[in-house]
This record gives sequence, structure tokens and C-alpha cells, in this order.
Amino acid sequence: MRAPIGNFDEARPAADCLDRLPSPVAAAVRSWGAAVPPEQALLVDSDPEKADTAVFAEAYGPGLDEASANCVVVAGKRGQEVTLAACVVLSTTRLDVNGVVRRHLGARKASFAPMDTAVRETGMEHGGITPVGLPAGWPLLIDAAVVDKPHLVIGSGSRRGKLIVSGKVLAGLPGATVIEGLGQ
Repeated sequence: MRAPIGNFDEARPAADCLDRLPSPVAAAVRSWGAAVPPEQALLVDSDPEKADTAVFAEAYGPGLDEASANCVVVAGKRGQEVTLAACVVLSTTRLDVNGVVRRHLGARKASFAPMDTAVRETGMEHGGITPVGLPAGWPLLIDAAVVDKPHLVIGSGSRRGKLIVSGKVLAGLPGATVIEGLGQ
């Protein structure tokens, strides 16, 4: 099947490629069943050395930077309590960690979670973290600009491969809250 965006050799329904996904991502895709039709969640193969957004867009097609979303793990702190959350913004924007995210989490301080914490807690690879298959109970904050996109390239949980999904699929994930102005 041809991918709806980008220059990929082949796009396959993610549900048909569970063995190529990290276990938390595969479990989430498996749980979708008929709720997410196969053509709305595709997996494309990509070079792990080209996983970072700018390099990825250059390698796989012009305009992919504008059709990509990044998932960032943040840590909100209030006293001794730390809340981990995932935030999804278009790759052409910056996450408002110290404003919108901090206030939404009710934290005194918010920052990007350390890489080793993000990898350990999600069970995913750095550079491939995705909102699909996050730990139960995690807040998932999604910028409103993401929701209207018919096709977005996001991480697959691994540096090798990307998922192509709609913004509406992301907004329907467990724990998702759509927030205006999350990405600046």
C-alpha cells in the first residue's frame, strides 16, 4: 500500500506489523480492534539514523516536517511529587513547557524528562517515543493544531519506523486532553 504522505517504499497497517513495534505500542494497537480502521494507522519503515525530524523530512519527502508531530515526555514537579506526562505538538512548533504544560499539570516546575527516565518509563526508544502505548494513567496533552491533521507522521516507539495516523486518532488515545496553544 502507498503511504498517503512522504516517499516511503510501502505503508502497512500497523495492526499487521505488531512484531515490529515495541511491546507497549503493539499492545495499544492490538487493543484498538475495529475502533481504528487499518488504513488509519499505518507503519512505514525508515532508517533509524534518520529518525530526527529535520533529517527525516529531508530524506523522505519535502513537507514532512509540516506533516510530522513530536511526542515529548515532560516531568512536572510540585514539592516531592513528580508527574510524568506526554505532550504532542506539530514538529514545526515548540512545546510551551513552562507555561501551558506547567499550569495544566498543576506543577511549580516543568521540564523535559531526562532521556533515561523517558525511555525506562515508556518502554520505547529515544527518538521514537510515541503517544501510542503510553503507561496507564499518564496525562497526554495534545495541541489543538494536531487534531485537524488528516495524516501525521509520529514515532513508532522505535527509531526504525514511523506511524502515520490522523490527529483524531491521537485525540482519542487514553488520557488525551486537547489544549489550545500547547505548541508555540
